Amino acid sequence: MDLATDQASRIEGYSAALLAIARAEREADLLVELPAAATALASHSELIETLRDPRVPAERKQAIVDELLSHRASLVTVAAINFLVSSGQAKHLGQIATRLTELAAESQGEVVAEVRAPMELAPEQVERLREKLEQVTNRRVQVRVIVDPSVVGGVVTKIGDTVLDGSIHSRFVELREQWG
Repeated sequence: MDLATDQASRIEGYSAALLAIARAEREADLLVELPAAATALASHSELIETLRDPRVPAERKQAIVDELLSHRASLVTVAAINFLVSSGQAKHLGQIATRLTELAAESQGEVVAEVRAPMELAPEQVERLREKLEQVTNRRVQVRVIVDPSVVGGVVTKIGDTVLDGSIHSRFVELREQWG
């Protein structure tokens, strides 16, 4: 088994275990909070490096996570993130959270659309987008919006391995290619 396959297997295992915990604890908040917290933590590369550093004592890492999340997330979510960090998975928090969301959606017959937008979308925009994506995929869709300032305008949507790039940048690239 190569390194990439091994890591994908670990991500799958941790995600499935977290879904089982969320169900056993009847803790739906975990399914919402963990992806949001993972995205927030992952946006700070120095923080992730600190949480990955084997020289930093486990107690210090736990204190960092507790301090950052204890007032923003449930005890189960904070404990789950502390478990992942102590298991050496800080670098993969985002991937684990994404896969957790996908597994939860799949268990309900849905797919997850990860939508990157330059700013928060209004609820009506998210609903219209969800309806369009359901028409295209012929499946129920959960829309997960990620604010990404690098998307200058429009949105970039990812469903599974399919990427629908409706950003202004991609339109400029298309125009440049057409005009040579």
